Amino acid sequence: MHNNSKSESYAAAGVDITAGYKAVELMKKHIARTKNEGCLDDVGGFGGCFGLNLAGIEEPVLVSGTDGCGTKVKMAILMDKHDTIGIDAVAMCVNDIICCGAKPLFFLDYIACGKNIPEKIAAIVSGVAEGCVQSGAALIGGETAEHPGMMPVEDYDLAGFAVGVVDKKKILDNTRMAEGDVVIALASSGIHSNGFSLIRKVFDIDNNNPMLYEAREELDGKTIAETLLTPTKIYVKSVLELLRQVDVKGISHITGGGFYENIPRAIPKGLTAKITKSAVKVLPIFDLIAKVGNIPERDMYNTYNMGVGMSVIVPANEVETALEILKANGEDAYVIGEIIKGDDGVVFC
Repeated sequence: MHNNSKSESYAAAGVDITAGYKAVELMKKHIARTKNEGCLDDVGGFGGCFGLNLAGIEEPVLVSGTDGCGTKVKMAILMDKHDTIGIDAVAMCVNDIICCGAKPLFFLDYIACGKNIPEKIAAIVSGVAEGCVQSGAALIGGETAEHPGMMPVEDYDLAGFAVGVVDKKKILDNTRMAEGDVVIALASSGIHSNGFSLIRKVFDIDNNNPMLYEAREELDGKTIAETLLTPTKIYVKSVLELLRQVDVKGISHITGGGFYENIPRAIPKGLTAKITKSAVKVLPIFDLIAKVGNIPERDMYNTYNMGVGMSVIVPANEVETALEILKANGEDAYVIGEIIKGDDGVVFC
């Protein structure tokens, strides 16, 4: 704590710098959980330092990704539950860079808030730390900024970025993809962090609709609010293991834009993913969104992951091995389609 650093004038303008110091002290125990062999400094300096171990990597390529949690943050604020939204922030970044075959090294976060309440900020960072632990990344720094007058005192936004490394020769290259390759789904944990602006409209969240807090049989007794706040699943460790043992030809992180936007990003021109719609294990929350909001099926598949948080494409003769590896690493993995000739990117049958 910086005992000599206090500005009455700044506090009168709405910014309490001592609250920032207290928040840092409270979050240090969470950050300590994420330390790995690359960490060089304690939190609190001007920059996060990371020692890069390049053993076994012939031509290192750094891969970075940045994202936030979108308006899912509104759910955390509404429920006054802030210790899981940080997992979403990490997941949205590390799940992206793993699509290149990169191993996450470190993560930095940025929290903008109307008022710095140290205990709340520490809770948010505890979720970020948990996401880092799940992905093997170190939380080496971050920033918290009070924005009085720009956002209500109870509001905040969270974003961050991750950096990973991959040997250049191991970067996923879809030019080897061929007709007959198989598309495998990795089940999602729920909505993840996309399409919440539509969800807020469907369930009238901004007006705190009472239906949000009713236990529902189709959601295994959970409320809609609880289900919506379920953190994004992090696939890093299971996918890294898959990459070590199987000839993976493409990976897609199913985020905003759903199947129609994300699956084609891993497929070269001239080929298309033919998805068997009946094979997709659609989670009940998506059926509920479609029903309550009267959302057309195509719009659902073009907005949400529908129960598939990530897809991987492998040769047909390695499907069983891939499924065994993924399931052994905790994934609900199953076949949803195949690669065919065509320029549609993705089609359903």
